[in-house]
Amino acid sequence: MSADRINLLRTKVFDKSKWMQLPRDVLIGHDVLEQIPAVCEDLALGDSVLIVTGGRTRDVAGSRVEALLAGSYDVATFSADGSDPIETIGKAETAAAEAGFVIGVGGGRVIDTAKIASYNADRHFISVPTAASHDGIASSRASVPTAEGNVSLAAEPPIAVVADTAIIASAPHRLLASGCADIMANCTAILDWELSHRLRGEPVSEYALTLSRMTAEILFKNADLIKPHSEESAWIVTKALVSSGVAMSIAGSSRPGSGGEHKFSHALERLAPGKGLHGEKCGIGAIITMYLHGGDWEGIRDSLRKVGAPTPPAEIGVDDETAVAALLAARTIRPERFTILDMGLTAESARDLVKMLYRE
Repeated sequence: MSADRINLLRTKVFDKSKWMQLPRDVLIGHDVLEQIPAVCEDLALGDSVLIVTGGRTRDVAGSRVEALLAGSYDVATFSADGSDPIETIGKAETAAAEAGFVIGVGGGRVIDTAKIASYNADRHFISVPTAASHDGIASSRASVPTAEGNVSLAAEPPIAVVADTAIIASAPHRLLASGCADIMANCTAILDWELSHRLRGEPVSEYALTLSRMTAEILFKNADLIKPHSEESAWIVTKALVSSGVAMSIAGSSRPGSGGEHKFSHALERLAPGKGLHGEKCGIGAIITMYLHGGDWEGIRDSLRKVGAPTPPAEIGVDDETAVAALLAARTIRPERFTILDMGLTAESARDLVKMLYRE
């Protein structure tokens, strides 16, 4: 009798597989916007393009991109300025379906709209950020505001990133500081990821984890160099944002850059909508979560101050009790994502943590 069909005696075959989508072209530097035609030609994505932009960012860069491509492509434009984000995304998706590929030119809201529309319409997407305010410029996730607060959705990762440091440096410094804070918060996101691995058995990617940690450490090391309206600062921060987005693509999720500090940020958005930028709230959350992890929370606080990012809730117009409520509500945000804030924080402890943010 043959034993070939007895599974226990068969040689185990390695059948693990993974699909990573990374940018093919990344251009960061002075006046690289002028190289948009060369990037589109290199990628050979089609003969028609939809340019998604906003009212202000159209004047900053969108119109220039349109002019650069008009001679070689059938160019259509879409404004992401609609008051209803869901409706705006739906209209952008319809417009994207008529184009060969999509270019998003703008800040976080514009880039996220273009990414989701591209994902839903199955079109390639080129990211052209006009500000370096968060790591969404190169990631496969997008944040969408709803009545219940911001939600994170799957989106099309950019096949190319064209980041003109002259344009990014001319944006309000608060946006660049927010981008710094978002990246610095990676150092606590990966601690939460490792915690979940130890306590819940969640798989980790050592490559993604290491890249995320290194990216945050580079910004901590260069915090003194981050100055208003400096192209060198824009260069440093934008490279870090792209690196963070690549780490997420390697991981296949936002885990390398999103832990308890992001859950705190999203909870705060629900309780105090419109108060503070995404990265600013993540930075504040990272101080708290690093303290809970027993790490150098003062180092995070001091680095955030150096780059010009807020550290206590009052600096973004949020009162302390609302911040306490956000800490306690963080566990209700993406409950499947285990973090240090899911381990039974009490109201008294949360108040002490918020008071800590005001220490000198």
